[in-house]
Amino acid sequence: MTPDDIAKLPYRPCAGVCLTNPQGLVWVGERIDRPAGVPAAWQMPQGGIDPGEDPRDAALRELQEETGLSPDAVVLHGALSAPLPYDLPHDLVPNLWKGRYRGQMQHWFHMTYDGPDDAVDLDYHVREFSRWAWMPAAEVAERIVPFKRDIYAAVFREFGLLDAG
Repeated sequence: MTPDDIAKLPYRPCAGVCLTNPQGLVWVGERIDRPAGVPAAWQMPQGGIDPGEDPRDAALRELQEETGLSPDAVVLHGALSAPLPYDLPHDLVPNLWKGRYRGQMQHWFHMTYDGPDDAVDLDYHVREFSRWAWMPAAEVAERIVPFKRDIYAAVFREFGLLDAG
């Protein structure tokens, strides 16, 4: 695919959850699909919005699928004022989502969880993470894949988890 071909593609609708605990740490999982020798990639729960699905409902569904935490276990605090797009690196476009999208348009929601850590079940649905951790937002922003760093920084700033600077 040429850069012009990629620029004509739409964004995939996506919902994500910035889940924090009472200490203000952020829940992240280490992606299981990283090839050997490639640095670990951490991310917050996120995934595609099904046709006709409300972004908030998609975020709660993705949270449960990826962490095993039910919607009743979390408290919704807010959503980003507007969805944020990110573009995939050009070499990834043909390999993800059958080459139909240039990246994602992400709707982010801030939720908190104040339950036991052992309630997290990475095998609740199709396992996407090899392990998970609570991390400070600044550390998450450093460990995310480079093409998502600006998105994560914007999410953390808007939810008051990083300094505005």
